[in-house]
Amino acid sequence: MASQFLETSRAHRPRVIHTGQALVDLVIEVPDIPARGQNVMAGSDAQYAGGAVTVLLAAARLGAQCVHAGALGTGPHGDLIREALDADGITASAPPITTRDTGVCIVLVEPTAERTFITTLGAERDITVNSLATADVQPGDLVCVTGYSLAVAQTRDPLLTWLATLPEDAVVVLDPGAAFAALPADVRDVMLARTDVWTGNAEEATDLLAVRAVPVEASEREIVAQSGALAPLMRAGAITIVRDGAEGCAVQARGESTYVAGFPQTPVDTNGAGDTHTGALLAGIAVGSSWVDACRRANAAAAIKVTRRGPTTAPTAVEVEEFLRGR
Repeated sequence: MASQFLETSRAHRPRVIHTGQALVDLVIEVPDIPARGQNVMAGSDAQYAGGAVTVLLAAARLGAQCVHAGALGTGPHGDLIREALDADGITASAPPITTRDTGVCIVLVEPTAERTFITTLGAERDITVNSLATADVQPGDLVCVTGYSLAVAQTRDPLLTWLATLPEDAVVVLDPGAAFAALPADVRDVMLARTDVWTGNAEEATDLLAVRAVPVEASEREIVAQSGALAPLMRAGAITIVRDGAEGCAVQARGESTYVAGFPQTPVDTNGAGDTHTGALLAGIAVGSSWVDACRRANAAAAIKVTRRGPTTAPTAVEVEEFLRGR
């Protein structure tokens, strides 16, 4: 069972391998979202490497060896992403797409730190079974899949075909995103049958449990009950993590659900907080932490991130340790 393999075998140090879309985030701060057909004056704009990059940067800064197995374009956007990966020692395993550039995600950030997204499609969707195979997944590696990859046939079909070829003890980590619950039932079921770790927010958990008509037991904290209700939908022994923003998260491991308290902050930008949590979580597991300890460090990393602007501002391991030392 993959979750047991992770905690008992260290012959191969697990890598964090992300298959999802690396995009350029064009972050625009606005006083509010304009009505249809209207205009609003932005306070600032900036470009960052985002999407899968945010997860990988967080994991690398907390000590994991990381690989991006997705597609990168050729042009200014692809160059920006490669520079961000290189700066933190992250390998891009697949050869670049030479026919077009990487797409953009426009992120509108309001004063409350709420975000609204508009995403284009570019070279990041041009994956194949062969391009994914360049990651050379080994037993114990943590292979990240996003629900947004499953929402578009161009990425869904090669991804699912490739996942079926992975070693039995490769650990598949699903970050469902808002798209997952609305996918066709057969796509959801195939993905869940190969999922060893679910890490998503409370809304994503609510949506999947509702569409599968899974009852959730009464609990002092709903996310604790949700983490337990999700686990039987996946591979035997699956680990489930349900986040609830500043309140922290719940983790179900070995049949027991545990609430891990968060660290509320005054946010300036929540863009990338969930991805930072995922990256920090997987870094903890890759270096040998328990799931509960990894969740606590992930809560801390996300708490630090929301006090910083931009999706690529995940803290380092030293910063997380300093943050936790006072708590």
